[in-house]
Amino acid sequence: MALLPLNLLINHDGRSARQRITCRYRCGDACSHPAPNTSDNAYFGDLVREAMSRRSALKAAGVAVLAVGAGSALAACGGAETKPTAQSTATTSAPPPAPPAGMNFAAVAPNIEDAVVVPKDYQQAVVISWGDPVLPGAPAFDVTKQNAAAQRQQFGFNNDFAGLLPIDGSPGHYLLVVNHEYTTERFMYPGYNEKQPTRDQFETSVAAHGLSVVEVERTPEGLKPVLGRYNRRITADSPFTLVGPAAGSEFVKTAADPGGRTVSGTVNNCSGGVTPWGTVLSGEENFNSYFGSAEGAKAPTPIDADRWKRYGIKLKPSERLWETFEPRFDPTKTPNEVNRFGYVVELNPWDPQSVPVKHSAMGRFKHEAANIYVTPDGTVVAYSGDDERFDYMYKFVSAKQIQPGRDGAAMAHNMTILDEGTLYVAKLSTDIPANQIDGSGTLPADGSFRGSGTWLPLLRTGSDGAADSLVDGMTAQEVAVFTRFAADKAGATKMDRPEDFEANPTSGKVYVALTNNDERGAPGKAAADAPNPRNDNKNGQILEITDDHAGTSFTWDLLLVCGDPAAADTYYGGFDKSKVSPISCPDNLAFDKHGNLWISTDGNALDSNDGLFAVALDGPNRGETRQFLTVPIGAETCGPIVLDDLVTVSVQHPGEHDDNSIDDPLSNWPEGGNGTARPSVVAVWKPSGNIGV
Repeated sequence: MALLPLNLLINHDGRSARQRITCRYRCGDACSHPAPNTSDNAYFGDLVREAMSRRSALKAAGVAVLAVGAGSALAACGGAETKPTAQSTATTSAPPPAPPAGMNFAAVAPNIEDAVVVPKDYQQAVVISWGDPVLPGAPAFDVTKQNAAAQRQQFGFNNDFAGLLPIDGSPGHYLLVVNHEYTTERFMYPGYNEKQPTRDQFETSVAAHGLSVVEVERTPEGLKPVLGRYNRRITADSPFTLVGPAAGSEFVKTAADPGGRTVSGTVNNCSGGVTPWGTVLSGEENFNSYFGSAEGAKAPTPIDADRWKRYGIKLKPSERLWETFEPRFDPTKTPNEVNRFGYVVELNPWDPQSVPVKHSAMGRFKHEAANIYVTPDGTVVAYSGDDERFDYMYKFVSAKQIQPGRDGAAMAHNMTILDEGTLYVAKLSTDIPANQIDGSGTLPADGSFRGSGTWLPLLRTGSDGAADSLVDGMTAQEVAVFTRFAADKAGATKMDRPEDFEANPTSGKVYVALTNNDERGAPGKAAADAPNPRNDNKNGQILEITDDHAGTSFTWDLLLVCGDPAAADTYYGGFDKSKVSPISCPDNLAFDKHGNLWISTDGNALDSNDGLFAVALDGPNRGETRQFLTVPIGAETCGPIVLDDLVTVSVQHPGEHDDNSIDDPLSNWPEGGNGTARPSVVAVWKPSGNIGV
């Protein structure tokens, strides 16, 4: 089978497999700028030593795709030179063990199709797409007539996290709660002028952010939206209540909100989680990219300049130019507005009149998500990653215990449970000899990358936001608002973009998607270390943590070191690499009832579309990886939900490519023909039985 012709692959400066247009609008092109963590706390490696690009293909007929296990046409996420790959060292003499329960499906081969591709004998259907009605009276989608009034009643753009919550007393009915991470205006508005967006385009984009709550009904054709009583749209200017130590502090007060407790909107909501008490958590991630100023503008004070630099705030025009329409998005005009974003948001989807909250006791950084584990005594532990190269992993341990039920008293109690407790950041260590970690990804002598760790306390919060700083030289309010500085001071371990963080409900082990870090080992940057074992890390890894959940100690292993299975620098939990699906750039995580880990990818660096993968965690199948689906060309796989008989994924930014736009599309998914590419949620099921059985 032929490999992709080299002239169909676009090099992205060796920085990322995403297209530059995606990076610009999603994260302010973070990978093209130095990582903002310039703290002098020791890198993990220092401690040891002392002790489709998206290489996207343009539309082309008749282009063959890579087969499972084949080498890439170009080096993953790298420059234009092809790197030789070693053959798998795993034995291939014995037949592989039978697939574990939940993973008995034919793996989907890597491809670059403009379609969602699922296993044989499975069916799929779109659940809801950008612009579909959410509220009664909403107009049908018409790309030539999108406006703010319509968008406030319709499903938002670039869906990411998705949660399904069963509706009591209504069998087969659920609330589908979805984040809308960001907008890419060039793929929304025909004739869009990036240098001169209109006010209506600005207001429509504001309305396309936030979250959607949509009732859905299970049918033989998948999930169908219902215009139910819970349906709701949250946008980038909806009211939020700020709670915890930051609320009312000098760092968050503005002229529009002198009390510092009422925030307008939420932006860049990436992954999230469903709480045991029936609410939804949403992480505000790359909020920095929404703020801009005139070229050459100066920060009001040197300390403002330092704080903004650590959080990636640039004093130059932003991509969307929102600051030209609302001065709150210009930090030189409203310096504290930026401090009102970067929190974990909690929404009660069962009360359409409720005001969602931002929990400052959980810290402020680029929250990829916040996911809950409940200890036997009812203590709530929330894990979250800071999605930036060389940033950190956090957890929050509640001081209160969960109350069962969803009645008024229980909900009122549980919605405050994330406001009282202790915030920690992770420091990792290992006893692997330093000379066995050389940046190549070669396994150490004992056959695995593993070690131990400690959770370092940063902030302890009590009732009514009263808090104590646990970091010398910082107040509690400073720790809550400028959490990255507190973690720097504490000496946390710098990681390779920690994204989704999920606890396995079967085993209690915690898993972290470390997506990639192309600066690892670069001149003047940190070299590889045990949890981040490769320099120029293009493909990422999965960290497995055995945590003392409410305590401060843990052990860790690397489950996967992702990439081409034929390459010597990859590791699939010890499983025979000739019998796995290649996986690259892990992002979001989920679990099925059997305890298998499901991973969606963002920026697949192996010259194939992104996808969803199932991974076995125990027994002789540990590390076995099977691709369940791929998403259309230019798209990212987000927000997987894995039920017994249904899988859903969010398909984000289909067709985004540097050389394309809504006027010159690369993708026409999901409508096909001459249809507009639209981010959508997709359901997949097996008519003859349960998933993977």
